[in-house]
Amino acid sequence: MINQFRKLNPINLFLLLAYTFFMRMAIFYEMPSQLNFDFLESYTHLLINANGENTFSPVSNIFIAALLVYVQALIFNRVINNHNLLAKPSFLPGLMFITGASLFMPFMVLSPALICNFLLIWIIDKFLKLGKSANSITTVYDIGIIIGLGTLVYFPFMAMFLMIFLALLLFRSFDWREWVAGLIGFITIFFFLAVFYYWKDNLSSFYQIWKPLGNKFPSVFKINYNDYLVLIPVGIIIILASLQLRENFFRSFISTRKGFQLLFFMFIVAGISFYLKPNFRTWHFLLCVPPGAVLLAYYFSNAKKRWFYETLFLLFVISVQYFLFV
Repeated sequence: MINQFRKLNPINLFLLLAYTFFMRMAIFYEMPSQLNFDFLESYTHLLINANGENTFSPVSNIFIAALLVYVQALIFNRVINNHNLLAKPSFLPGLMFITGASLFMPFMVLSPALICNFLLIWIIDKFLKLGKSANSITTVYDIGIIIGLGTLVYFPFMAMFLMIFLALLLFRSFDWREWVAGLIGFITIFFFLAVFYYWKDNLSSFYQIWKPLGNKFPSVFKINYNDYLVLIPVGIIIILASLQLRENFFRSFISTRKGFQLLFFMFIVAGISFYLKPNFRTWHFLLCVPPGAVLLAYYFSNAKKRWFYETLFLLFVISVQYFLFV
């Protein structure tokens, strides 16, 4: 199967679509009786009066979520191939993206994090262009606006603002105007939101938006480890990919090395940003899927022993299905 997706064959578009629904067999088999979907934060409802809680039936919710993941996988695949992060262009980034977005049941329904992944893929593309642009002030400003829009959908997405400064450190020599441009872009979104709150004579509620920033990072976690055993094969592949990346690191282009460093930090930031949402759900970690999928794809793109990497991927898929059904 991996060999098939190592090729840029148009038939892989249909295979990826079939694979997307195959990985969701468990949730179609055990259809929830009700699924709520509120795709905007409460502070955005004053601006846009939209609520999807009762809009979709469970079947529609899961079906639309699957199609969104498929579309994201194709966009993500194109972005990674355009920036030459792997050995050669392939459909492996899309394959790993769909696999990562199918690890847990909560990943398979409509959620704010799923919507934000469109924006996350967009800013990944813009970040990777920073090193190739003579004047990146406009690009950084756009990234700030995108992160601001994502924060209207899901508050923890604000943590991606840190990635602007990390990306500038990696890809650009210091220019204070670029550092300020990202901040101005982010503030622009919330400036208009503040004006709207003022217009509605509700400015005191606007200040409440920022209260989660004062949350302390939790020191105690309640985790059912049996729910996360599926991450064992993911961890094994990531270790193998890291060893392979380390071996090839200094033989890669500088832009490729910086790209992987950027995605590593993005994975960490996306993961720890859960503390910005006191009642966060497992689907929050969908934000880790795009940067994590690149590392998984890197291993399968560079692995040499076909019997080993094909067997490893097969065991990975079987373990995901097993834990979803069990």
